[in-house]
Amino acid sequence: MREVEAIRKHPLYTEYYDRLKEAEKKRRFCCHQMAHLIDVARIAYISNLEEQMGIRKEVIYGAALLHDIGKIRQYQEGIPHEKASAEIARIILEDLPEDYYSEEEKCAILKAIYGHRTERDQMDELERLIYLSDKSSRMCFDCGMEAECNWNAEKKNLEIRV
Repeated sequence: MREVEAIRKHPLYTEYYDRLKEAEKKRRFCCHQMAHLIDVARIAYISNLEEQMGIRKEVIYGAALLHDIGKIRQYQEGIPHEKASAEIARIILEDLPEDYYSEEEKCAILKAIYGHRTERDQMDELERLIYLSDKSSRMCFDCGMEAECNWNAEKKNLEIRV
């Protein structure tokens, strides 16, 4: 998937990813590293196939890879990470070759990133897919920090969902 590798290797992506990785090195709660990002992508892609949504794999993986990239700005500047992630993603997506993502796909990716934290009515398919996959990727049911976690009970993934 040339599109996804182009995102992962983009200098702005690597800069923010490395900063986030360093900041979360000693974090006791959920981290936002590649394992989480790929879990979100895989869960979303499986759901996409099961529900026959027809969203291109590269779009799902692109959105998943970018959805938390701004988390370091939340830690350091207090900017909500969905907003910071969408800002960073916009720059990265605009830098990619024109044939990687259509303008419609770029807009869908940005909307999914911006909307991945809060479920609401009228979500686009990709937005809902990333939101649900993000929550499903967390294994709160097997986390030693679950009791201390500040996520509310409705967001915690307390059972294996198939």
